[in-house]
Amino acid sequence: MGEMADQKAITVTVTGRVQGIGYRYAVVHAAQELGLVGWVWNAPDGSVKAFAQGDEPALGQLITFLRQGPRSARVRSVEILSVDPDASLHGFAVRF
Repeated sequence: MGEMADQKAITVTVTGRVQGIGYRYAVVHAAQELGLVGWVWNAPDGSVKAFAQGDEPALGQLITFLRQGPRSARVRSVEILSVDPDASLHGFAVRF
C-alpha cells in the first residue's frame, strides 16, 4: 500500500440477504486480494457493515463486489460514506 496521504477510506452498510451466507468472509477475501485494510462485521439490524481503506481504484472494485456479493447473497442496498483513513489498521478481518 502507498503512503497514508494516498489512502482513501470508506464505511459501508449493506442490506438484504447478507448474513449467515458467508458474505463477510467473501468481503475479506475480496479486500485482501485488492490490498485493502479494514474490517467487516454483522450488525444487529441484519446488515453487514465494513470499513475499507486503500487506494481509490481498489476501493471502487470492492464497492462493485459489495453490490453483488457471493452467489447466495441478495443485496438490497449499499450505503457508502467517505471517512478519514486509520493509520493503525493492518490487514482485513472479520470483527465480532
